[in-house]
Amino acid sequence: MKNSLVVIVALEDELNHKDLSSHIPVIYSGIGKVNASIATFRAIQEYNPNLIINFGTVGRITPNLSGLIQIGSVIQRDMIAEPLAPRGTVPFSNRPNKFVSISNGHICGTGDSFVTQQDDWLSQNGVDVVDMELFAIASVAHEHKIDWLSYKFISDDANDSSSQEWSKQVNQGQKLFIEKLHAYLVSQSI
Repeated sequence: MKNSLVVIVALEDELNHKDLSSHIPVIYSGIGKVNASIATFRAIQEYNPNLIINFGTVGRITPNLSGLIQIGSVIQRDMIAEPLAPRGTVPFSNRPNKFVSISNGHICGTGDSFVTQQDDWLSQNGVDVVDMELFAIASVAHEHKIDWLSYKFISDDANDSSSQEWSKQVNQGQKLFIEKLHAYLVSQSI
């Protein structure tokens, strides 16, 4: 089946598909890069989209950010294979270490860990927010030559109280995302 776009979200707690138009497929990936890769690949096989839109929650690294933000690029924060390659770089690979969205925005650092303390590497590399899925989604999209967009809701401060903050904020960005998605669909006549 051909769809112009598909939305990929880690958890139903972040976005209830019933609140979107029924013609927009919503895929729940589960948490982490492996789950996100599998879900993205399956979404491409089933819907053959021209665009993948990711929505989810993120921890804030850049202090002045809040609410719903747009992501412009994503790197992998937990690929640590030094001394074989610098952090964020997959050794012996010719695949990109950074993926760029079709829209401008902030830098997201993806990793399979929940960030609960300061990591100077993130700031040194311009990472604004952290998540656990986007790099994988963007990587699979890149592999299939499909454009992607990502909107993230800042749910916590990526510190020692992140899990409590995230639990309280996990669904607070849904309304903002739906408004942003609607505006995008109208602007693109979709």
